Amino acid sequence: MIDLSRRLCLRTPLLALPLFSGAARALDAPSGAIVLTVSGKLRTPNQGERAVFDMAMLEKLPQHSFSTKTPWYGEPRKFTGPLLRDLLAAAGAEGKQLKAVALNDYKVDIPVEDTKSYDVVLARLMDDKPMAVRDKGPLFIIYPFDARPELRNTIYYSRCAWQLKAIEVQ
Repeated sequence: MIDLSRRLCLRTPLLALPLFSGAARALDAPSGAIVLTVSGKLRTPNQGERAVFDMAMLEKLPQHSFSTKTPWYGEPRKFTGPLLRDLLAAAGAEGKQLKAVALNDYKVDIPVEDTKSYDVVLARLMDDKPMAVRDKGPLFIIYPFDARPELRNTIYYSRCAWQLKAIEVQ
């Protein structure tokens, strides 16, 4: 007969395991054209001190979709892509602030807290189709404005960077 203390001892190692080890998982190297460069405070870069992503790498991250009205389109549009927080996790981002940079050198600061509080998507599809540069693509940081009414203001609209090319983690 096994006493209770022995049973607890046998079970404790399984119960004490962390949900994740915290060890950084290596980020794959891109095989196609680089569409996004993440730099700054990173634990898992894949090219020097940067984390670079091609579209296939972004497609491998869990995908999320929502439809929302925006100031830039007359009708609600459906946006699909990884959550910005998942992209940051893949790169091992450790900062508190992001600087998003667009192809036209538009820059905007985004608090990392936004990615924890809201399902901010790094959209790679709009209405289920890839976005061309002329249509705000190929990547567009977008907030779920219809799901969270507190986001419908100029502060959050200005944090939506289309034609995204880089993110610096500060």
